[in-house]
Amino acid sequence: MTRTVSSSQPPTGPDRRVLEPGRDPGTAPPAHADRFGLPIGPVRAADRAGRRQDGGVTLDLPALRKHFPSLDSGIAHFDGPGGSQTPRPVGDAIASALCGPLSNRGDGVLSERNSTNFVTEFRAACADLLAASPLGIVHGRSATQLTFDFARHLAKTWGAGDEIVVTRLDHDSNIRPWILAAERVGATVRWAEFDPATGELDLAALAELIGPRTRLVAVTAASNLLGTMPPVTAIAELAHRHGALLYVDGVHYAAHHPVDLAALGADFFVCSPYKFMGPHCGVLAADPALLETVLPDKLLPSTDEVPERFELGTLPYEQLAGVSAAVDFIAGIAPGGGRTRRERIVSSMDAVAAHEDGLRKLVEDGLASLGDAVTVHSRAARRTPTLYLTLPGRRTWDAYAHLATLDVLAPAGSFYAIEAFRALRLDDEHGLRVGLAPYSEAAEVHRLIDGLAGFLRS
Repeated sequence: MTRTVSSSQPPTGPDRRVLEPGRDPGTAPPAHADRFGLPIGPVRAADRAGRRQDGGVTLDLPALRKHFPSLDSGIAHFDGPGGSQTPRPVGDAIASALCGPLSNRGDGVLSERNSTNFVTEFRAACADLLAASPLGIVHGRSATQLTFDFARHLAKTWGAGDEIVVTRLDHDSNIRPWILAAERVGATVRWAEFDPATGELDLAALAELIGPRTRLVAVTAASNLLGTMPPVTAIAELAHRHGALLYVDGVHYAAHHPVDLAALGADFFVCSPYKFMGPHCGVLAADPALLETVLPDKLLPSTDEVPERFELGTLPYEQLAGVSAAVDFIAGIAPGGGRTRRERIVSSMDAVAAHEDGLRKLVEDGLASLGDAVTVHSRAARRTPTLYLTLPGRRTWDAYAHLATLDVLAPAGSFYAIEAFRALRLDDEHGLRVGLAPYSEAAEVHRLIDGLAGFLRS
């Protein structure tokens, strides 16, 4: 299947002025401001960023943190897997778009052109983020909603004897929609298990599940519970060998690593901007040619054009503006001299991954210092900066409550990864999840470890 990769930039012009309040369109930020117009000192964060030993760019953490008003609260946020904090430029973009001028789309007056531009820019931004085609970008209320929708769409061509493969490692939003859709048409669901001792999917066992009757394989690019990053490319090869589609839940993955749809081999890739510093919504990316073969239920007067035929009702233009601003923000974290937005995104996300990986090791060392009072269940060879842990003989919910009194937020729960949680067979009703984000810092890690040590002594 041919996949189109685009590095297109959003259109520029007078209609873009609503995205940059207080400054004429096309003018550069003042010398004491970064690319978003926020003061951070005499030079931009990107100019102060250093180089890693591997040649990559490091991010300027103090400058980055200044863009997040919520961090002034003093809360140490380890709840990133559930949703990140939001930088001011994203909030400003949403408010500016919402306060107009804003109307339904058109090419007449400014308010109509603004709405049209918001949609165009949103698709271009997400295409650059995911190395996809703008014509393959679909907006949704959430990743869960999009997956339910596409499960219904795709199941129209399934029947008795067809098989769908899901994994125990996934968030339930990439399990239940497929199970329910399969049940409605009499298709069979086959389960891929993971090893609780390592958190890894058994690729050999998965290969045995995929065969000529397989219509779709649903897998996560990164577990939101354990952080495990399965070998998606290898799974794609297995699925495509038998003519099956691969639907990838990238909600947790896209917050920590650059995404390349073609490199992953994903036929569908879904993610959530609010996990990577954007507003609360979902985005699905696919090859436009593939989307042309998928027929949704829709209103008679609504367009048959891809991708809009999958987006029901009037789009939330201010939300789209926020997503575009979030992508631009990511591209500006550590651009590394990239000439295109896509290149700057990859450079920045590589810097984010390196930063988060260093902090993850700091967390792991701190937890190890607490001895056998802590059990860490995130053990996969390739994983995100997310750690899931239990405290033998103690309730992790109590630990969460204790940390909250210290303004350290590390939530307890199963986080909708109910199948993975059950497979772990824990002696607790919950587990404590520690997740890192681009704005996380070492001082917060020390607060977390000190807080856990204090709880364990109590």
